[in-house]
Amino acid sequence: MIIKHLLTKFINNRYIFKYQKCLTNYHIFRTYSNPPYELNLNINGVSLNKYLSNLVREYEKLDQTTPTKRLIEIQPVISLLNNREELVKDMHQLGDLLNESDKGLKELALEEKKVIEDKIASLDKELEEVVLHLGDEQECNSIIVEVNAGVGGQEAMLFAKELFEMYCGYTNFKGWSYDVVEYSTTDLGGIRHAIIFIDGENCFRFFKYEAGVHRVQRIPTTEKAGRVHTSTASVLATPQPTDIQVNLQSKDLIIETKRASGAGGQHVNTTDSAVRVTHVPSGISIECQVDRSQLKNKNVALQRLKAKLYEMELEKQQSDIASAKKNQVKSNFRNEKIRTYNYPQDRITDHRLQSSNVHNLKYFLEGNELLDNLINKLYINDKVDQLLNSIDNK
Repeated sequence: MIIKHLLTKFINNRYIFKYQKCLTNYHIFRTYSNPPYELNLNINGVSLNKYLSNLVREYEKLDQTTPTKRLIEIQPVISLLNNREELVKDMHQLGDLLNESDKGLKELALEEKKVIEDKIASLDKELEEVVLHLGDEQECNSIIVEVNAGVGGQEAMLFAKELFEMYCGYTNFKGWSYDVVEYSTTDLGGIRHAIIFIDGENCFRFFKYEAGVHRVQRIPTTEKAGRVHTSTASVLATPQPTDIQVNLQSKDLIIETKRASGAGGQHVNTTDSAVRVTHVPSGISIECQVDRSQLKNKNVALQRLKAKLYEMELEKQQSDIASAKKNQVKSNFRNEKIRTYNYPQDRITDHRLQSSNVHNLKYFLEGNELLDNLINKLYINDKVDQLLNSIDNK
C-alpha cells in the first residue's frame, strides 16, 4: 500500500509538472485529463491543429516589439488561443468543487462549469472564423461577369440566359449594384453572350467560384422525342481594370545631368542641360536633351517616364485578365464542367465538392441563399486547402 501511495503521488506530481509546462507552451495542443476541452479545430472534416501549432511557433519567433504586418495578422488568433487556455485552466480548477459533498457548493460549481463550457464553444466558433479569414486580402469590389452560350445550340443559349438571370438575382440578394453592358439575344429568347458590371463589397471573392463551364441536363423545349440533352454555358469573372495612377516619389528617382551631345551649336556642348531620370523600382531610365533648359528637359523626361510606367501597368492588367480568363474556361466542352444542373432529378451538383448536391433547382436559379450557401462552401473548401498547403510548404 505504501509503495502504491508513493507511486500515485509521483505520477500526480509528474502530471502537474507536465501540465504547467504545457501552459507555458500553449497547452491547447496537448492532451488533457479531460479530453472534451482539448482544442480540435476541424473544418470540412479536416483537422487544422497542426496548422495552429505551426502558427504559434511562428508567432513566438517574431519580434513582439515590432508591429510587422505578419504579427498584426496572427495576433487575433493568438489572443483567442490564450483566452481559451485560461478557460480550460479554470475548468480544471473546478474539478475538486464538482466532487464536493456540500450540495450548495456543488450546484455553484456545476453552474460555473456550464458558463465556461458555453464560453469555450463560442470561442472555438470565433477561432474558426478568424482562421478561415486569416491572410485574406481586400478583394476587388468591381468586377466584370461574362456569360457565353457553349455546346448545345439554342438550348445552350436558353441555359445561358437562365444563368445570367440567376447572377442578376444573386447580385440583388447580396445588396450589390450592377449594370448590363452587353446582351446578345436569339430568336428563341436565349442569349449568345452577355456582360454585366457588378459593384459590391468583396464581390470578386464570391463570383470567382462561379467561373468555369456550367452543364445542364434536361429535355429541351425543341425536343419532340422527349430525350434528355446536355448543353453548356461558360462564365468568366474578372476584376475591372483600375484607373491607373502613376505617382513618382523623389526617393524612387535618380536624376543625373550631363552635357548634351550631337548637333546644336556651341551652347549644347558647354552646359549640363541633358537630363537622365532613372526609376529605381522598375529600372527604367529616360534621357532628354531636346531643350537648352535643364528644367524643361527634366520635366519632359518625367512625363515620358510616367507614360512608360502607365503603359507597363496597363499591359500587366490586360495580361492578368487574359490569363484569368484562360484559366477559368479552357473550352466549353462538357467534360470540363464545374457544376451540373440536372432537371430530371431536380439536382445541382458542384463537382469541386464532395457531397455537394443541392435540390430545388428552380429556386436555386433565382440566385438566393441556396447559391450563396454553395459559394460559401466552395470558399471554405478553398481556404482549407490553402492552409494545408501552407503546412506542407514549411
